Amino acid sequence: MLHAGGLRVETPSDCEIVLTRAFDAPRQMVFDALTKPELLRRWFAPDGWSLAVCEVDLKIGGGFRFVMRRPDGGQVGMRGVWREIAPPERVVHTESFDDFPGESRITTEFDEQSGKTTLTITALSPSKEVRDTILKGGADGMAESYDKLAKMLGESRAQQPLS
Repeated sequence: MLHAGGLRVETPSDCEIVLTRAFDAPRQMVFDALTKPELLRRWFAPDGWSLAVCEVDLKIGGGFRFVMRRPDGGQVGMRGVWREIAPPERVVHTESFDDFPGESRITTEFDEQSGKTTLTITALSPSKEVRDTILKGGADGMAESYDKLAKMLGESRAQQPLS
């Protein structure tokens, strides 16, 4: 399934989701945008939402905690632990949401060609039910978030580096 802005969402198996999106930015910029709290706060939430909590301890065994606030004031929390970090090519982490059971393993790869980066995120869920819950609750929001990321990267690239 292709969303507006170019986010491709595929389900190659009963437990997997693969998200693919190209960005007009070098992979170091994209890597930073996905791992630095000051940058995540600028894009990581669907339109109208905000990132109320954004904590990242980017080291093997370190964790992260995000709490997104909906326009109605409700919150969606998630957390995880970093398992592999190879900047700016790849990161692997666990991920779970406060409101439903199941921990997924997320592998994020950054492939740069001619100054453009293709981001590929593979989520391996413990069951089809968890995979489907993630898809139902988040595919449109993820597409909106990545649109915001693309805009932020484009603006930053036109002005100055993100860091």
